[in-house]
Amino acid sequence: MVLAALSFGSVAVMAQEAEAQAPAAQEEQVMEEAAPAVEVAEAGEAGGVVALHKTLKTKFIEGGAGFMAATLLCLVFGLALCIERIIYLSLSKTNTKVLLANIEAALKKGGIEAALEVCRNTRGPVASIFYQGLSRYDEGIEVVEKTVASYGGVQLGLLEKNLSWISLFISIAPSLGFLGTIIGMIAAFDKIQQVGDISATVVAGGIKVALLTTLLGLIIAIVLQLFYNYILSVIEGLVNEMEDSSISLLDLVVEYDAAQKKK
Repeated sequence: MVLAALSFGSVAVMAQEAEAQAPAAQEEQVMEEAAPAVEVAEAGEAGGVVALHKTLKTKFIEGGAGFMAATLLCLVFGLALCIERIIYLSLSKTNTKVLLANIEAALKKGGIEAALEVCRNTRGPVASIFYQGLSRYDEGIEVVEKTVASYGGVQLGLLEKNLSWISLFISIAPSLGFLGTIIGMIAAFDKIQQVGDISATVVAGGIKVALLTTLLGLIIAIVLQLFYNYILSVIEGLVNEMEDSSISLLDLVVEYDAAQKKK
């Protein structure tokens, strides 16, 4: 009984020591496992940009340099035309209320010549329309009205310049992507025919080409479509402003003509 009691006591003491050492060992193990994870995270943040660049380059090559480059050219030319249109439309904006007020004051002080000088010194399609209309004042108010309407169409054509090319690139980009998809699927089926077996490793290359070219084409089309719709909205605003201000100009001309006849 004494031996049994002594042996039981020694076992209990060893168990308590093991339980006391277990948490410390677990903490050390967690710290050892966490340290490499922190180092990996810091290394990932430092090389994130480089890794993204390499990934894009790899995917570009895997998608087929020919089709991927042709599709990317659609983005380059499309964005160039979009930026050109946005700059042109930004320079075409005119404060029509201020312009009409200046023309009204010029008509009262110096007549048609003074109003023409105001239009000549103002930038934008609205001032050009006003100039063309006022320059035909000697031929009658009806001629002024027709001149304003016809020259407004000319200015509208200038505002919409190159939009057809932008829409062309929007259509071509996904078309090139789908063409690359078809070629990739053909390459996949050719490998199946050569190997005589359908497996993921055999068709993976062709399917990857198909998906990458389609993805790039759709992304480019979406980006250009956003710019295209923005440009259209700006043109619509300018056209509405041109029409409204043209009506106001005709009212000023009629009022000026009536005042001249009274004299």
